[in-house]
Amino acid sequence: MNAGQPAWSGLGPGSAVAGYRIEARIGRGGMATVFRAHDERLGRTVALKILAPALADDEEFRNRFIRESRAAAVTDHPHIIPVFEAGEANGVLFIAMRFVRGGDLRSRLSQFGSLPPDAVADIVSQTASALDAAHKHGLVHRDVKPGNILLDVGEETGRPDHVYLSDFGLSKVSLAVGTLAALTSAGQVLGTLDYMAPEQIEGGPLDGRADQYGLACTAYELLCGTPPFGKYPSTALMRAHRSDTPPPISSRGTDLPAGTDAIFAKALAKAPAARYGSCTDFAGSLRVVFGVGPYRSGQHVAPAPIQPGPQAPSPASPAPRMPQVKAAYPSTAPTIVRRPEPVVKVPPIYAEPTELAESEPSPPTPEQQAPVRARRRWFAWPGRRGHAGTGNGPNGLPAR
Repeated sequence: MNAGQPAWSGLGPGSAVAGYRIEARIGRGGMATVFRAHDERLGRTVALKILAPALADDEEFRNRFIRESRAAAVTDHPHIIPVFEAGEANGVLFIAMRFVRGGDLRSRLSQFGSLPPDAVADIVSQTASALDAAHKHGLVHRDVKPGNILLDVGEETGRPDHVYLSDFGLSKVSLAVGTLAALTSAGQVLGTLDYMAPEQIEGGPLDGRADQYGLACTAYELLCGTPPFGKYPSTALMRAHRSDTPPPISSRGTDLPAGTDAIFAKALAKAPAARYGSCTDFAGSLRVVFGVGPYRSGQHVAPAPIQPGPQAPSPASPAPRMPQVKAAYPSTAPTIVRRPEPVVKVPPIYAEPTELAESEPSPPTPEQQAPVRARRRWFAWPGRRGHAGTGNGPNGLPAR
């Protein structure tokens, strides 16, 4: 980019921003343009998002954008897009992040119109996992929508599609009350009205339940092809989010299980306190009603049938036996082996006279008595009368 050239104009293939060489434009919105670019320092392909000049001209926004982008970059989660760098170069605010070749959900909806329930359950579960992790770090996304959910397709490797949630730093700071007023007067509409929570439109304090509202609007659109209030103009759309009841998704001609309407009515409640406690709770309710098994981050579980409730086993049929599964590792508990006690024959202490007579030994010979005499002399008391054979008792011991 030339020194005297405006920051926004003139960016295209061949332009360089902060060490990133732009190769092609891959997306554009009211707030930013996204390019595929080459990192000249590390030799990798990145997605380079360039923010609109109206945002870059606001000094308070620039500072908060850089601070919040860095905070989002250190939130390590498998479903949050890795941010390599965020900053300002020659008056241009930019974010360099992982390049995801599968595109976003907006392009998937443009191609297919809507998605099957089991695919929606997987996408919503992965996105909810990322949102709840960010909320634990004090981050609120504020712009959850199909265009910010990226899909890393796994067709070549046979693995399931992997979801990435993008634009954390951009979304949180873009809807600050002061910045919103300034940019709205300049003709900019921050955020996306189709997915905005009522408290967000009113400019009140936000927490993770505002992101849950946006995720519910996104899931609604993934299932039937349009967001809850998709046909409203901007002014009426803001009023609808604040006061109108969302149309039941069953009224959109979708063949979804009973109970789906109640789930969306709860997640799209006007009062944040009436919604689910977390985004994962909302996603889990969808999985249950769709008959999809529980979700664990990093893996996809095969669908399981929905059971109406726990049922006692029939008295006529015995309870099913659990299969015997050999442990993968040996047990650490000690094994106690009881062996029979050995039988030891102990001779009696007292014997009958006849036995004593039969077993009585013969008197010792003088040779056998010699060591006894020596041993007794050894234990004689020295310095006493009759010591060492000088006494007049038997065997030279002192007389008693």
